[in-house]
Amino acid sequence: MKLYYSAGACSLATHIALWESGLSFETISAPTNTHRLADGTDYYSINPLGYVPLLELDDGQRLHEVAVILQYVADLVPELHLAPANGSFARYKLQEWLNFIATEIHKGFSPLFIPDLPDDAITAVKTRLSARLQWIDSALSGKNYLMGETFTVADAYLFVVQSWSKSVGIDVSDLVNLSAFVTRTAARPAVQAALRAEGLLK
Repeated sequence: MKLYYSAGACSLATHIALWESGLSFETISAPTNTHRLADGTDYYSINPLGYVPLLELDDGQRLHEVAVILQYVADLVPELHLAPANGSFARYKLQEWLNFIATEIHKGFSPLFIPDLPDDAITAVKTRLSARLQWIDSALSGKNYLMGETFTVADAYLFVVQSWSKSVGIDVSDLVNLSAFVTRTAARPAVQAALRAEGLLK
């Protein structure tokens, strides 16, 4: 498998999941600021949407959309319980989390990366996003991870997108459950391996 990624982007969640899986994979940097691979290839010629992650399978088939790729990777190693079994209620709860993170958190951050966004728009976006993060903080009360005591691919996704808070000026230091989750997740060997591979951890 090949993972096309951009350092620190949402593709980091897939990178973490692949390290957690123990599967063999190759990474190819596709920076979102240039859309050029190291050999000069235009990334749009590989993924017309231009964004990451993109997972290319050994037979040449490709998947994009992080929430889908995460479940695909998890289903390759069901014995690791990175996702509950398909058809179970727990699997739908995982999908609920993945959808919430994708639409309310991940895309909640997106406007804050738009240059010259008006101040009133920035304030409105931050207020809404802060409320969503506070809700996650309450949902993590008494739990190590989103689904309880077991780390899943939803945790990898949340870990990555919440990390953007600092760069856009959202203070989450008072969210004690979320902060504990971040510390706990950051200590996982697979997370450290992915961060190190992307040059985000020395």
